[in-house]
Amino acid sequence: MHIVVARSENLRGIVTVPGAKNSVLKLMAATLLAPGRYRLTNVPDIADVDTMCELLSAMGVSSTRVGTHELVLEHSGDIVPVAPFELVDRIRASINVLGPLLARFGRANIAMPGGDDFGSRPIDLHVMGLEKMGATFDLDRDGVRATASDLHGAHVELPFPSVGATENILMAAVLARGVTTIDNAAREPEIGDLCSMLVDMGAKISGIGSDQLEITGISPDELRAVDHAVVSDRVQAATYIAAVAVARGDVVVAGARAEHMEMLVTRFSEMGVDITPVEGGLRVVSTRRLTSIDFSTLPYPGIATDYKPLLVGMLAVAEGVGVATENLYPGRFRYVDELVKLGANVRIEGHHAIVRGVDTLVGAPVSAPDIRAGAALVVAGLAAEGETVISNVHHIDRGYDDLVGRLAALGADVSRR
Repeated sequence: MHIVVARSENLRGIVTVPGAKNSVLKLMAATLLAPGRYRLTNVPDIADVDTMCELLSAMGVSSTRVGTHELVLEHSGDIVPVAPFELVDRIRASINVLGPLLARFGRANIAMPGGDDFGSRPIDLHVMGLEKMGATFDLDRDGVRATASDLHGAHVELPFPSVGATENILMAAVLARGVTTIDNAAREPEIGDLCSMLVDMGAKISGIGSDQLEITGISPDELRAVDHAVVSDRVQAATYIAAVAVARGDVVVAGARAEHMEMLVTRFSEMGVDITPVEGGLRVVSTRRLTSIDFSTLPYPGIATDYKPLLVGMLAVAEGVGVATENLYPGRFRYVDELVKLGANVRIEGHHAIVRGVDTLVGAPVSAPDIRAGAALVVAGLAAEGETVISNVHHIDRGYDDLVGRLAALGADVSRR
């Protein structure tokens, strides 16, 4: 199966952004903290959710899809705290079961997580924080074996605001004895969404949305299963904004939340995209060639590394020269060779990409190396003469809920073959 894109212009209509991949998988992991029946709504219809369902099922959590965007998860508390390699290898978010398993069952056996290959993404900060809370670890190339007979509160200062480490320490702290503080905690909206669900479950968390979280542990019988609506996906929202930016047009991105992507909206505006808040979303208007900018990836509220492939694709057809600096994951320029196949003028120097905009790209066969880069290639194809044929689209399907169908509904010339 391939995604085939042809040059498209003047996108129009309304596109609805589904729930966030980077939130729903962590919410699913959080259900391990308490038995009962959970109902998640606004769940994206993506492959990673299916994989997470399989992983939780292997542990003892049943899952049922209700329609396309609702998921019911249920368990009695009889959980096997083992995450098998064949499932963990397919999804990096599987490491997020570590905190809940240690908190609720005192042990966890997890194979090393897979997912996108961005270079080294170790779990040392997860381990450091949980060790301060009393957990012990045995790590080797096969996985992580952890035990915690008496998980207790601790002061954890993260040297880097790691999203995954913040989430694991947070979920473990919900049932740890005493008070846990996380300094330099990640502040992403998806962490706020996780905190919101945990509080509804009965957790005691303060500082939500800040870089210092304080969690007062409670007993397991004080937690309960809940219903929860997944926060909208800001990266998918950015993808549709980028599509309008390169193809031009007038589109309402329903579900997009400006307050979750303020820095990005500012940079899009600097490139010449008119973005206006409207009821329930953002109106995006693009009528002229984009203007190049320089940008750097930084922890939230800065420009997320997930946005970078989209911005580099936009710079490829913008007027002037722009420099993209990657401060988080140095291996995340591997898609540039694919953009060059489309005629982009991009040069890599260390952790910088220097992009000289061209008038138009030219369609060619390309391969999606990961989720966001794959989506960026689809967007770039909208500005390319001829056909852009994208392979390895299973990466895109891991994180995008019907990207092709949603773009086609706006008038884009895109299909699956």
